[in-house]
Amino acid sequence: MNFRPLKSSEIAALENQGCFSSDWSKIEVSDPFSTHAVHHVRFSGVVRLGSLGGAMETKAGETLTSGLYYSKIENCEIGNDVFIDHVHLLKNYRIMDRVVLENVDSISVNASSSFGNGYEIEVLNEGGGREVKMFDRLSAQLAYILVSYRHDSALIASINQMIDQHVKEKTSETACIETGAEIINSGIISEVNVGAYASIRGAAHLKNGTIVSNEHAPVFVGDNVIAKNFIFHSGSKVDGGALVDKSFVGQGVEIGKQFSAENSLFFANSEAFHGEAVSVFAGPYTVSHHKSSLLIAGMYSFYNAGSGTNQSNHMYKLGPVHQGIMERGSKTGSFAYLLWPCRIGAYSVVMGKNLASFDTSELPFSYITVEQEKSMLTPGMNLFTVGTRRDSEKWPKRDKRKDPEKLDLINFDFLSPYIIQKVVRSLDVLLELYEKAAKKQESVFYKGIRIKRLMLKSTRKYYEMALHIFLGNQLLARLEDMQEISSMNTLRKALSPVSHEKAGMWLDLAGMVATETAVQDLLTDIGSGSIGTLEELLSGLQQIHSSYDCEVWDWTAALLAERLDIDVEKISAEQLLDLITLWEKETIKLDKMILMDASKEFDESSRIGFGIDGDEAIRNKDFEAVRGVAEENKFIIAIKEEITQTEKRAAELIKKIQGLQD
Repeated sequence: MNFRPLKSSEIAALENQGCFSSDWSKIEVSDPFSTHAVHHVRFSGVVRLGSLGGAMETKAGETLTSGLYYSKIENCEIGNDVFIDHVHLLKNYRIMDRVVLENVDSISVNASSSFGNGYEIEVLNEGGGREVKMFDRLSAQLAYILVSYRHDSALIASINQMIDQHVKEKTSETACIETGAEIINSGIISEVNVGAYASIRGAAHLKNGTIVSNEHAPVFVGDNVIAKNFIFHSGSKVDGGALVDKSFVGQGVEIGKQFSAENSLFFANSEAFHGEAVSVFAGPYTVSHHKSSLLIAGMYSFYNAGSGTNQSNHMYKLGPVHQGIMERGSKTGSFAYLLWPCRIGAYSVVMGKNLASFDTSELPFSYITVEQEKSMLTPGMNLFTVGTRRDSEKWPKRDKRKDPEKLDLINFDFLSPYIIQKVVRSLDVLLELYEKAAKKQESVFYKGIRIKRLMLKSTRKYYEMALHIFLGNQLLARLEDMQEISSMNTLRKALSPVSHEKAGMWLDLAGMVATETAVQDLLTDIGSGSIGTLEELLSGLQQIHSSYDCEVWDWTAALLAERLDIDVEKISAEQLLDLITLWEKETIKLDKMILMDASKEFDESSRIGFGIDGDEAIRNKDFEAVRGVAEENKFIIAIKEEITQTEKRAAELIKKIQGLQD
């Protein structure tokens, strides 16, 4: 935009309209320029004004005439069709086109700032040692590496050096409010970059932050929000008197209803209301909706916190130095308590007041309860519950990220190799514990928690079921992708793994499932300098994420050989048919167990409190009017349809394979 000095006639017109400047020569305007839309404005320093006086529409649908009214503007550049009214101080900002600033105490930059970029927060361990320098391109996976790989000091130093360079590029003595943004009825805003189409309405105080917003995924900051040292990413919503200090709020995250967050990271689609988070690594889909819930010094993902959930990281010895990990898909029941340090296995449910530290990471899908003040583990029982199935299905459907660029790399597979390697390990652990336990023993002690001896044998079948379903899922996906199955030889070629290397361990990097080998190769490249920029690092993580499908089949082929002694490159038709039949049997069995669990929601006990003033007939009618009947429940209908589809898929493949020639 080209600017020119004000004409003497324009200066006179502005002064007649209540405007003032101690040095009008520092005020420049675009050409043409109309003074009609500038009233009672006090100018200070160098100010540049774009075209004003045109019609514009707010996000609330209100039509305004762009212009500057009753405000103080110091050292700013104002774009075209901007509306600024009753802003007591606007200082050191570049205001882009079609921005609305109305009734704000102050919007200013008072010193050189990086706007939250590079601010170091003490995540996971409140005592320090796992600090993360947040920045406006931070992903869950990069944060996971920074938090979890502190043993490699050279690696952390290399990544921090990349972040420092990015921070240097972001540092400035002026900030920007980008196109289409609105700041209305708000208090003090200082050292804050505001992205395009963001809405700030009623915020109390925002200091040292970046709001990464765009037309596809605008950010909303609402009533009475106080945020200091923060980054709010695209599509996020911070509202309802939330208190946010030294925290990163990722894409599609919602925080509100007086929630308090300090030294915490919240990644894609997390939700935090009412409660409190301190030094929390909230991986994708971490949810806390209730009052009196405290998340502290923990790492979570796909996690749901029950009301009154609480953890302790302080034993009043060396300070708050303890930490905990709840792996993917875990939950805590109402008033569940955990004494850190603990590590909870994936898709587990924790209930009661647990006063011991334990590690159940090798036993996913478990119930953790308390009996006579002792923590007890029941393996595998959460595999066939309605809640687990509903969760696994709802997560991809509830992805609120609208930004074309999705920073967090999320794998939604329910039975992924990461989970199945745990399942395989659990089979071995339970068998070993059972064989060593005396028959008179009521329970065994394993990594800090007790397991009833009789459960060691009986629950193995649930893990075997998960293993067989996973193997069948991968096999069927491979077979159904084939255009034509003409012979066993062509089939074997299609099933041949790309790599014949020994299958390695899988990792879950806050939502991204990857092989340890791929991750270590990336970290080696960082250490050697082959990867030297943040963009290269984020691209490397994306490549690992994209290679998942190929890596999964290679690992599955190795697992078939290891556990079932089946070589996919020599597999027979009979072996294939057996695998498909086993998959069909186990999948249908699991679905029927889930249906049985779902039916409990319609049994007699579920009807308590219905038909409050009537007899049994009225109770049943009232229940059906509110809850419906099992046969019409959408979830139950979908599971029944899945059983039908399982039978159909199995029948079609069996028909194709039967009679194939070598």
